[in-house]
Amino acid sequence: MVTIAQFSDIHIGQDHEGDFGARAYRRAEQVMAYLNALPGPLDAVLVTGDLADHGLSAEYEQVAKVLASRHPVLTCPGNHDRREAYREVLLGEAPTAGPVNRRHELPGADLLMLDSSIPGRDDGLLDDETLAWLDARLADGRQELPALVAFHHPPAELHLPYVDPIRQFGEERLTEVLARHPRVAALLCGHAHTGAATTLAGLPVLVAPGVVSTVSLACEGTADVTFDQPPMLVLHVLDDAGRLTTHFRAVVPA
Repeated sequence: MVTIAQFSDIHIGQDHEGDFGARAYRRAEQVMAYLNALPGPLDAVLVTGDLADHGLSAEYEQVAKVLASRHPVLTCPGNHDRREAYREVLLGEAPTAGPVNRRHELPGADLLMLDSSIPGRDDGLLDDETLAWLDARLADGRQELPALVAFHHPPAELHLPYVDPIRQFGEERLTEVLARHPRVAALLCGHAHTGAATTLAGLPVLVAPGVVSTVSLACEGTADVTFDQPPMLVLHVLDDAGRLTTHFRAVVPA
């Protein structure tokens, strides 16, 4: 059994002493304090993009500080992130501009984290390089184990006018790759600043809530983006049969 905590969109700003920056940092701290205080272990803490608000090196230094944990912390970039600074500060690599794709071998599952960002744009796409990388990694991985695929942008409409125009497009290309690899158990993403669930290619698409803010549905009669809801996270449990169960948690200050 594999247990993964996931949250998204912490948007750590350079001015972490200013109103928005301080609030973003405090809410990320709140989520990490909750996870670090859990009595049991997690196989990973997954943060699906928009780690920094402007993609600056100084912001990633704050990201590294706030995400420090006794649990393994795994990240992928979102549309607010910048690949060069992300690579240099968070990964300790040369600041190159290509997509940031990584495979992590967890006990009991492979986690493949893809870069769905398009430099300079808010919408998302898995480019040819990334899709070829995913196809190859699913083929050469531990075939006896399930795999989870994670990225920032949801590859389906969520019926959120604020989010749908900047979702991940070209999802039919992803569907073609997934059809070749039945060991994929689910797709995990963020970007929408709300917890949601839908499907693609017969697989669950699980959208982690945003930490810094919440996007509302039209039926809620509030502004598109609100700041009065508590930060949230999800806990995914992947059993030995490859079935994924997801639990949602609001993190309320003590």
